[in-house]
Amino acid sequence: MNQQHSGPDSAVSAIEHWNQVYEEKDQRWSGRANAALVNALSQHAPGTALDVGCGEGADSIWLAERGWTVTAIDVSTTALARAQQAAENKGVAQQIDWLQLDLTEERPQGTFDLVSAIFLQSRIDFPREEILKSLTKNVAPRGLFFIVSHAEWPPWAKATAHDHEYELLPSAADTLNFLDLPSDSWDILMCADQRREATDPDGNPVDLLDAVLLVQRTSAE
Repeated sequence: MNQQHSGPDSAVSAIEHWNQVYEEKDQRWSGRANAALVNALSQHAPGTALDVGCGEGADSIWLAERGWTVTAIDVSTTALARAQQAAENKGVAQQIDWLQLDLTEERPQGTFDLVSAIFLQSRIDFPREEILKSLTKNVAPRGLFFIVSHAEWPPWAKATAHDHEYELLPSAADTLNFLDLPSDSWDILMCADQRREATDPDGNPVDLLDAVLLVQRTSAE
């Protein structure tokens, strides 16, 4: 779950930056699967999945527990080590292939029944739109592409930097627009901005706005 973090340093690499983020705490995130993913996929038949920016592995583990075969990628070796241990603890390690990958330098290979990119956002240099567009190539015919983004910066991020660093974030409609998917090859299943209650990294309650997009490839392009 590659999310934004305060205090980026342009001199460090992506792997160094994200390892620093994860090493600040023994567990960075809640360990629970993303609620929008759970709502969207609970009744969907399992298949192959690509979890992009898997972080500490909660979404990958949730999918594996429901029969999915998962390829989980992240730039952070620290996050991947934690994710692999968590999968072993849950008894689903054999269903998940963990892969360290810097998306600014390399793209994942193969096609999948589900490509999931949840909070694939960063305050260090990151060609997000280009990467998300390229990930459409990893979606198999009849496969799903699921994107959840911050539509507003979380308060714990904005509170630690100057306001000018926090431009408006894309809505679900903005995300759909820049993907520019051919209407004869894709169906839009969900495109909505959704508010949810959550906790910040210190355990305090916060109200967050997410942009949720679920599309399905109807044919090979």
